Amino acid sequence: MLKTYRQFPIRQIAITLLVGLFLFGGDAFAQKKNKKKRKKKGDVTAMAEKPVIPDPVKVTSVEGITEYVLGNGLRVLMFPDPSKQTVTVNITYLVGSRHEGYGETGMAHLLEHMVFKGSTKHTNIPQELTDHGARPNGTTWLDRTNYFETFSATEENLKWALDLESDRMVNSFIKKEDLEKEFSVVRNEFEMGENDPESVLSERVIATAYLWHNYGNSTIGSREDIERVPIDNLQAFYKKYYQPDNAVLLVAGKIDEAKTIKMVNEYFGYIPRPTRVLQPTYTVEPVQDGERSVTLRRVGDVQAIGVAYHICGNSHPDYPALDILQGILTSEPAGKIYKALVETKKASNQYAYSFTNKDPTFLYFGAAVLKDKDMEDAKKTMLATLDAVPTMEITKEDVDRAKNEILKTLELTLRNTERTGLQLSEYIGAGDWRLVYIYRDAIEKITPADVARVAKFYFKPSNRTIGLFVPEETPDRVKVPEAPNVDDLVKNYKGRAVVAQGEAFDPSPANIESRTKRGQEPNGLEYALLQKSTRGNTVRANITLRIGDEQSLQNKQTIASFTASMLNKGTKSLNRQQIKDSLDKIKSQVFVGGGGNNIVVNIESSKDNLPKALAIVTDILKNPEFDANEFEKLRQENIAQIEAQKSDPQGLALTAFQRTMNPYPKSDVRYVGTLDEQLENVKNVKLEDVKKFYADFYGASAATVSVVGDFDEPTVKNIISSDLGNWKNPIPFKRIQAVYQNIAPTANAIKTPDKANALFLAGLNLPLQDTDVDYPALILGNYMLGGGFLSSRLAVRIRQKEGISYGVGSQLSGAPFDKSGSFMTYAIYAPENAEKLEKAFYEEMNKVVTEGFTEDELKAAKSGWLQSRSVSRSQDNELSSRLNSYLYYDRTLAFDADFEKKVEALTAEQVNAAMKKHVDPKKISIVKAGDFDKKPATGTTGTTSGVQGSSKN
Repeated sequence: MLKTYRQFPIRQIAITLLVGLFLFGGDAFAQKKNKKKRKKKGDVTAMAEKPVIPDPVKVTSVEGITEYVLGNGLRVLMFPDPSKQTVTVNITYLVGSRHEGYGETGMAHLLEHMVFKGSTKHTNIPQELTDHGARPNGTTWLDRTNYFETFSATEENLKWALDLESDRMVNSFIKKEDLEKEFSVVRNEFEMGENDPESVLSERVIATAYLWHNYGNSTIGSREDIERVPIDNLQAFYKKYYQPDNAVLLVAGKIDEAKTIKMVNEYFGYIPRPTRVLQPTYTVEPVQDGERSVTLRRVGDVQAIGVAYHICGNSHPDYPALDILQGILTSEPAGKIYKALVETKKASNQYAYSFTNKDPTFLYFGAAVLKDKDMEDAKKTMLATLDAVPTMEITKEDVDRAKNEILKTLELTLRNTERTGLQLSEYIGAGDWRLVYIYRDAIEKITPADVARVAKFYFKPSNRTIGLFVPEETPDRVKVPEAPNVDDLVKNYKGRAVVAQGEAFDPSPANIESRTKRGQEPNGLEYALLQKSTRGNTVRANITLRIGDEQSLQNKQTIASFTASMLNKGTKSLNRQQIKDSLDKIKSQVFVGGGGNNIVVNIESSKDNLPKALAIVTDILKNPEFDANEFEKLRQENIAQIEAQKSDPQGLALTAFQRTMNPYPKSDVRYVGTLDEQLENVKNVKLEDVKKFYADFYGASAATVSVVGDFDEPTVKNIISSDLGNWKNPIPFKRIQAVYQNIAPTANAIKTPDKANALFLAGLNLPLQDTDVDYPALILGNYMLGGGFLSSRLAVRIRQKEGISYGVGSQLSGAPFDKSGSFMTYAIYAPENAEKLEKAFYEEMNKVVTEGFTEDELKAAKSGWLQSRSVSRSQDNELSSRLNSYLYYDRTLAFDADFEKKVEALTAEQVNAAMKKHVDPKKISIVKAGDFDKKPATGTTGTTSGVQGSSKN
């Protein structure tokens, strides 16, 4: 999958898009093997038959990570953490879009896709990843490409993962027929980014800023290059860069270091060091000699501004000071640009980002401006603020605030083995994994004088590129015709005379139950506490408040949402900035949100800081200030988000689908309004309404609290009891009954002109409770239909076989209290492939009810699904969320153990009967949104589909 220049969420689809990338590889080394003697994958005996290889050599060790180098040049990082019940294997290749030549744009990313298409010993990689319950992905970026998988910590799984990565390093198939199918998947990923004008604007600005260096090219590449790359060129690119001396392998999690490094050498050490020599890239971007500008005109609903400055690469000593400066300018709500644009309501939001790159990179500032606002005025204000940067006063308070925010994020990452293991790929691409620690140390030493120096040096008009997005309803463009066939043109021409680390925690339901302590406060609040030692003494907590009932919440959808959103905008004792500063100082992350009849709080902290974080959270919940200025800013943000959805296929399709499947009365708190209705409600909501709603409804009588990780149990119990245990709901909470609604099948096609990508949603409501006898069979049936990692029926047919969709899958759920469930499927695709997509979808759905699943499919699905459940319980945030929900459901983890036993006992006959009984293709409703007036592509598979675009698989 591709990383994108956009690093901020403006629109998100509320469904999980299962994404993966597949590219192709060669079999240069495979041809040298004796096929008759090949053993099963993971067989150590087979490895022992290979020539004697040198032992790994230890290079260095930093903060728990040890580097080794193998005889063939492969660098290996060992990161043991006994507190995890998972292992992450992450291999980073030092090749990205920076290494692509003329006509090769997008080749590194295309190759990433192809490497998932199979290798000599692993012919069906998506199925293997699903069978092992892994959480896998691959990503391509400017300086590197990486592949990773996280799985349950077993020796068999680790051997499998090492065998997989060593085999596809040199033995990937990279077949022409796979490439032809994958073209349309990558094109679909390309088109996903084309749907978002702000994303496209950032690409145009960066492309304009760079004249020669490849950082000016997006990683996904040129559509024309993607479609025309010869298979021989791609195979040569693979054989050149996918070699042990150009890779860094990291193994993190619950491992025995000595045993694991020996195992790594057994699987990778036999690969010979290549004879070719990799020449370093040498293009240097010339000094920009004047301000540049670019204007983008497309269909859209929100104007946008972008400004990019050239800056140094990540390893340069100026980079940390520039990161601090970025925070001073754009942090919310203290940032200079934020105050100049958002607080004055000239823009609805603003942001900035830079990347961890090897070569000199860029610092990008962006802002969104509502259509009814003056973009020229916003631009002038933004540029005036940036022009003042070289001379503005930079205080120690400014620097410390930015430092705390950066160091908080770094520390939270470095405490988490999986996050650290994956984040290191960025620093490996920038030059060395240890740069992350050097960067952290440098951040701590930055002074106001350092920030002032880089501000004066880099922030010059001659060093920037400005971009504007101007929405147009009917863009008028010129498509330049291709050159004619020159041979035909000249063959009869006569011419003239002249021509031209923590504890080893068991994530089983039984062990979790044995260690979880539950209790209840006098007001009715319930809590579940699971104390365990963790890496970095981390702890996760969840608080859920439940309020009101169906009658009392009528006509209060927007008010309820705004009330929850205003909680963290200031309290009686702390303003919004002080809340943020306080959390940054104690390096804790807190999310507060909600709507309808519940409010949720998620906390990530450490043992020492959890009491302080809880104190801030209870202050947020019990003493909100409801500042008028913050309220108006929130209104503007909501307006901008809704306006942006008006031409977006994902937003339109999702809204229409929710309205179709859940047709509640307009007064019901669960009612989903049209975008125009939502906009009207946001414009009309009053601060007085929010204050009254809080006073009438908020309390903790029906609250649930869960804490998982390293914490002092008596202290936490005392905080819960003293701060929340006596806080009562003014209006008692009463659960709103979920009612099954039998929806007649319908089809709705929404046209979104000038949008390259389309969204397909289909589903039906089910009279289903998660305790029903058929529920385990339906869960496993859905897993085989659309739940596995690119190995489900829908993914194999629609993405793998036909290359129609980048992301395709299905979901099935049943309610815990009522017989009200749902089944739904989704696919993202090129709109000109709508007919092909729907044909393939219905064929696969009909096969499920007519032919069913096989026992072999069932066996593989059980293994993968059960392992994925264990992986989920190994994540403290997911476990805390589950314990929180189960308090409300009046359940323990014994429910999980029993449910998994039922799944293990299932037969194909039972699954097929349940799917046939409940999932009737004839009753499915469809909503799709896209530019369906586009004609199908000729001479190609079609322009469609697939995974998404940062290059994440």
